Amino acid sequence: MRFLAFEGLDGSGKSTLMQGLRSEFKKRGLPFVDTREPGGTPLGQQIRQLLLTVEGEAPVPRAEALLYQADRAQNVETLIKPALAKGTWVFSDRHAASSVAFQTGGRALAAAEIEWLNTFSTGGLKPDLYVLLDLTVEESRRRLDGRGQDADRFEREKSDFHERVRGAYLRMAKEEPGLWLVLDASDKPDAMLGKLIEALKKRKWLD
Repeated sequence: MRFLAFEGLDGSGKSTLMQGLRSEFKKRGLPFVDTREPGGTPLGQQIRQLLLTVEGEAPVPRAEALLYQADRAQNVETLIKPALAKGTWVFSDRHAASSVAFQTGGRALAAAEIEWLNTFSTGGLKPDLYVLLDLTVEESRRRLDGRGQDADRFEREKSDFHERVRGAYLRMAKEEPGLWLVLDASDKPDAMLGKLIEALKKRKWLD
């Protein structure tokens, strides 16, 4: 079993790629569970509403960071660790790297503080692989244009915020290349899935 976390700007195609991977695992008869951050647990669903809603008072950056960490701690302890202990693969739509990208890159909070919080909330657990679907901010915006009033609080941030988020992701991938697989999110979904499966085979995680 392995723990895979999928990262990228909104609209990059994480959900589609994860759906393709789920189908591949079902064909192979391999056990897996899905989760997401925020919102992978019942408590996380409530936290997700606080984080993404455009109604009411928005959390200040430090409050926002702590809400994400609370969601992550609950997710790790009640879902991710138990699944891994049973030999089940875990696919997560976002994980700790999102806090670095969005809170350190986007919000300009201190990297050392966010890294400490990540270690605290996860108990030191890290994904075996981060899969980054890299997309330009311009293309992300184009893909999200149709959401209009349905766009969440982060999707409504200005382009420079998302440029900083993307830059943080790319820096992380460059600093720890063995922990990251960077995919061109402008590729077709089938092409990205093929590259992901090939990468898992290369690591000898799949036959």
